[in-house]
Amino acid sequence: MSSPMSSPVAPSASSEDGIPVSPPPVAPRRWLRILVACAGVAALLLVGMAAGLLIAQSRPSPDAAAPAPDSVDVGFSQDMTAHHRQAVRMAGIVRDSTTDLAIKQIAFDIETNQLEQIGRMQGWLNLWGRDPLPVNGYMAWMGSAAALHGHSTSPGGALAAMPGMATDAELTRLQQATGRDQDVLFLQLMLRHHQGGLVMIRYAAEHAEIGVVRNLAAQMSVAQTNEVDLLTSMLAQRGAAPLPAPS
Repeated sequence: MSSPMSSPVAPSASSEDGIPVSPPPVAPRRWLRILVACAGVAALLLVGMAAGLLIAQSRPSPDAAAPAPDSVDVGFSQDMTAHHRQAVRMAGIVRDSTTDLAIKQIAFDIETNQLEQIGRMQGWLNLWGRDPLPVNGYMAWMGSAAALHGHSTSPGGALAAMPGMATDAELTRLQQATGRDQDVLFLQLMLRHHQGGLVMIRYAAEHAEIGVVRNLAAQMSVAQTNEVDLLTSMLAQRGAAPLPAPS
């Protein structure tokens, strides 16, 4: 007979044949794993949202009005694409043929960096629905500042050539030269090329309307100013003088 002080015991469930059946045990570890998995998914979603915001901030908004064809943003992207393409061409010529490791390294750096920048500028122009390259001359987007570097021979105040660009004859000489002669000519042509490009780069860094365009121009300005110093030093180390700077 049970003691009157005994605690009541909940009846156990029974199977059909009368054998007691215990209730299923609680599985706290399973719930813990579920909570951890949910937290991980939430964290991944937050990371994805943050990455999306960073990507969106690195390019002009497709919903924003495209800059005008004669704007600084469009003109700079078009002209600097053409300017960079020549630098990439010169760097590629020397990178494949020089035995001077310092020359090979700077040629590789210029080629790699400027190809990446061309890709960004071409992406913007495509997003804006603008021509990938200038159509009627160069630097009209700089207004009166362009006149300081040459005489207009094209409609709309554009220049027939950008400052610092190598001529076809100079490119042929670079292609045909060998050894130290090619190394020195490359340094001379690239130094002058950078000096001419900085005129446009610095103007765009100050006057472009779109933030990412100004930012890219500012980054180019720092990089090419440093490379101008390095190219000048490399020429001096090889007993050679720079070409006259673009006027």
